[in-house]
Amino acid sequence: MVTGAGAEPRAGRVRGERARGPSAALDMALRRRPSLVLLLLLVRGCLIGAVNLKSSNRTPVVQEFESVELSCIITDSQTNDPRIEWKKIQDEQTTYVFFDNKIQGDLTDRAELLGKTSLKIWNVTRKDSALYRCEVVARNDRKEIDEIVIELTVQVKPVAPVCRVPRAVPVGKAATLSCQEGEGFPRPHYSWYRNDVPLPTDSRANPRFRNSSFVLNPETGTLVFSAVHKEDSGQYYCIASNDAGSARCEEQDMEVYDLNIGGIIGGVLVVLTVLALITGGICCAYRRGYFISHDRSGESYKNPGKPDGVNYIRTDEERRATQE
Repeated sequence: MVTGAGAEPRAGRVRGERARGPSAALDMALRRRPSLVLLLLLVRGCLIGAVNLKSSNRTPVVQEFESVELSCIITDSQTNDPRIEWKKIQDEQTTYVFFDNKIQGDLTDRAELLGKTSLKIWNVTRKDSALYRCEVVARNDRKEIDEIVIELTVQVKPVAPVCRVPRAVPVGKAATLSCQEGEGFPRPHYSWYRNDVPLPTDSRANPRFRNSSFVLNPETGTLVFSAVHKEDSGQYYCIASNDAGSARCEEQDMEVYDLNIGGIIGGVLVVLTVLALITGGICCAYRRGYFISHDRSGESYKNPGKPDGVNYIRTDEERRATQE
């Protein structure tokens, strides 16, 4: 243990180092270990001498006919004029978007370079949904090449779906209503309405529709009634919707009617009666011989007439027969 006057200055130095904080202690450690300083400088030099890219948004989502910026930013580089290239990857095919300092391909007149490296596209269409690769070549850097990939998604608003609704269905029979739309992206979800009231996916889950028996599939747009009731009559329409918007079809009427069992039986009896009368008439006519052809013999036989303008010469037998 150190006592006396020497102990007090040492304690003061310790307190002073603590007071200066971690940065002062780090500086002292670096002065005591020059090799550590050299290592840090080498690491720092390697980081500064390597081109690095980043993006503020690697998965941009935009609606059709709007504009979008594909962010590509150089964070570290010693090269003043690096080479910039953008490529589009779609359906396993790679094409140039920006090459040789100009816009290429189907983005000509619809895109430009922002700053040094970012790409802006105007009036995007559904065909622009793809992967876009930003590539930078910095010849003066220790690591000369870096790249990032950005996935662009273009959402498309649905168009008016095609709806099919049966006009008339007898009580107790099954019925299927369909709704289809093929333009929207991402694929739309479907909802059905009856008399402007939204229908649940399952009638059993809502007491308001306890007198119905239907199931709605929002993925396919089909509305299936296992057995319709009189309360199912009404005006039906469907709405297709996704993140880009929605569209609906025109209202269509579906009538649910009662079956007239008595009328059906009466109609069947009338048809059977008519068939019986026709059959009896045919049999009666057959018995009376209306359907038997007469033979050309005996009294029913007549000599053929003499054609006009033809002189007919009788035989001797014919003369004798006429005289008798």
